[in-house]
Amino acid sequence: MKKIISLGIESTAHTFGVGIIDNSGKIYANVKKQYTAETKGEGIRPYDASIFHFQNAMDVLKQALSESNLTIDDITVISFARSPGLGPCLSVGATFARSLSLKYNKPIVGVNHCVAHLEIGKTLMKAKDPLFIYTSGANTQIIAKDNKRYKILGETLDIGLGNLFDSFARDLGFGFPGGPILDKMYFQSNNYISLPYSVKGMDIVFSGLLTSSRKLIGKVKTEDLVYSFMHTAYAMVLEVCERALSYTKKKEIMVIGGVAASKALKEMLESFSKQRNIKLFIPPVSVCLDNGVMIADLGLKHFIYDKKQKMKDTVINPEERTDQIIINW
Repeated sequence: MKKIISLGIESTAHTFGVGIIDNSGKIYANVKKQYTAETKGEGIRPYDASIFHFQNAMDVLKQALSESNLTIDDITVISFARSPGLGPCLSVGATFARSLSLKYNKPIVGVNHCVAHLEIGKTLMKAKDPLFIYTSGANTQIIAKDNKRYKILGETLDIGLGNLFDSFARDLGFGFPGGPILDKMYFQSNNYISLPYSVKGMDIVFSGLLTSSRKLIGKVKTEDLVYSFMHTAYAMVLEVCERALSYTKKKEIMVIGGVAASKALKEMLESFSKQRNIKLFIPPVSVCLDNGVMIADLGLKHFIYDKKQKMKDTVINPEERTDQIIINW
C-alpha cells in the first residue's frame, strides 16, 4: 500500500494543534498549544484565542515537522478543521491550511471537528461498532453510526459538559479551563447533595443543575458541591447511554472528546460497563483533548474515499453538525 501522510490543523476553540499521521495509523507528531485565560473567573475570548493561534501557528508546525523527522515535501495532504467551532479561531486554521496548500502545491481537505473525534477513536482503539459518548466543551451527544452517517440518538439541549464544568469552575473562582480542576476535587468527597436531574427522553438539560449549584456556593462545602454537581451531570449522561444501548443492541461504548480525560467519568463508566457486560473504550488523553492528529486522520479518510476538495469547498462552517457528514468508508 502506498504511504499517504496527512498533516492536520486544529483550531476550533482554545487549542492550536498540528498532527501528522499516515494511512497505516502511525502517528508521527501531535503538537499543540492551548490558550488560557489570564485572570481567574474568565472564560475563552474568541478573538483573543484567534490571536493566540495566529501567533503560535508557525512554531507549532515547525515543532511537529521536527518531531516527525519529516519535511513539508513528505506530506501528501493538508487537513484542517473547518467546522464546527468559534468563527475567529476556525478562520486562523483555515487560512493557515490554505496558505500551506497553495505555497507547496498540496491537496487540501476541510473536516468536521466532531466527526474527527469519533474517527480517531476508531482508528486507534480498533472498536468494531461502538456507541459513542461524545463529551467536549460545546457538545454532549450519544452517537451511533447508521448507514453513511453518524446518527445523534440523544444530546444536551442547552450546555455541553465541558462548558458546563468550565462555567461552574469560574463561579467558584477558578481559571480557564476549569474542568480539570473540578475533576480533581471530585475525589475529595463522596457526600452527595441532592441537585436537579433533568433527562427528557433521550435528551439532557444541564441549566437547572448549574443554576441550583450556583445558589449553593458558600453555603455548603465546596468539595461536596463539586462532587454532587459532577456526579449528577454524569449520571444524566449514563441514563441516556443506557437507553441508547437498549435501542441499538450494541456491545461496545467509546467515550471521546475532551471530557473523556475525566477520571471521574472513567470511574463511573467502568462501573456502568461492568454491570452491563459492555466493552469500554477510552482513547489516550492526547487524542481525547482537541488535537491535530484527529484532524489529520479524518482528512486522510476523506482524501482517500471522497472526491478531492477545491479551495472553494474549504469555507468554514461554525455550526455544522455531526450528522451532516457523509461517511464513505
